[in-house]
Amino acid sequence: MSQRSAMDDPGALGRFGRFGGRYVPEALVPACEALEEGFRDAWSDPTFRATLSQTLQLYAGRPTPVTPALRLSAELGITLLLKREDLAHTGSHKINNVLGQALLARRMGKTHLLAETGAGQHGVATATAAALFGMGATVFMGERDMERQQLNVFRMELLGATVVPVTSGSRTLKDACSEALRHWVSNVADSHYCIGSVMGPHPYPWMVREFQRVVGEEARGQCATLLPKAQPDAVVACIGGGSNAAGTFAGFVDTNARLIGVEAAGGAAITNGSPGVLHGFQSQVLQDDSGQIQEAHSISAGLDYPGIGPEHAHLADIGRAEYVTATDEEVLAAVERLARAEGILGALESAHALAWVLRAAGTPDLPTGSTVLVTLSGRGDKDAEQLAARR
Repeated sequence: MSQRSAMDDPGALGRFGRFGGRYVPEALVPACEALEEGFRDAWSDPTFRATLSQTLQLYAGRPTPVTPALRLSAELGITLLLKREDLAHTGSHKINNVLGQALLARRMGKTHLLAETGAGQHGVATATAAALFGMGATVFMGERDMERQQLNVFRMELLGATVVPVTSGSRTLKDACSEALRHWVSNVADSHYCIGSVMGPHPYPWMVREFQRVVGEEARGQCATLLPKAQPDAVVACIGGGSNAAGTFAGFVDTNARLIGVEAAGGAAITNGSPGVLHGFQSQVLQDDSGQIQEAHSISAGLDYPGIGPEHAHLADIGRAEYVTATDEEVLAAVERLARAEGILGALESAHALAWVLRAAGTPDLPTGSTVLVTLSGRGDKDAEQLAARR
């Protein structure tokens, strides 16, 4: 398989090699099929694409810059560039996907958005888009995540969304996804389930990647003006479900750049998982010998998920992308080092990518003189209370 086809249209079956597909209750099959038809029609419509592009520019603040991290580069002996999704409206890359899905939902006659959220950034983006387009919004969030992301809960409610606490299971992102899917089953007539990452049943992994492709395509053009070789040696992004990484990788998959996804060491579905089915898709998931889903752990609520997007599992399968891990301790150190060296407070999720760079710089994994692009997927304001408690 060519590098380019590794991140192309997965076809009607929604398969990325042996992963992907559509594993949903019979009641949701027509909704998924209608969504696929609606997305294919919209994505081939120049007017829809132009409307989304204009909204991203005039409302979300695109393009976001690529910032040279000058002091860290000097300290590490590499050239480090940061793709600044933290500067997008609402503070993360999530707004790219949500605006696309909200415009699509409106085109399909839906009046209400449903969403799951972990760190709360996807929930905030969904509430923001709903307010912008005059739609209703219901966001499912694990009770534990609500406790550690109180600022984002307040932001969602202030924007007019209903935030539903999820008290089952681990009370984190996995359980919020399950509750959102259950709610969608009985509300498909007027509601669109706005999945926040490259996971879920087909067409979601493909559709979300396409809405996030803007990150990688912008970055590729920006790197061409900043780097003597036009492209970086390595492109690095954090991985939970994997939407910021998928969008970034899509811009570089047909180049010679290494693609490196960084998972939370306490989860790491690629590193520690095995093939299984979760939330409507087949991928690498954390499970026991009986196929029961295991809990993931991460200091960052947005990476606290026991699976990974099926396209990432496929990229690992064919050797096009590498997947590594970072510990909570490394992540905390990376947040502080970025803040003090560059004056940028990054999200705990994004700091996983930087943590690997800090560890690998000057080693055979990332030799001195390398050029590296890190997607800074979000800003760290939401984590301030959690960070303060750890000091």
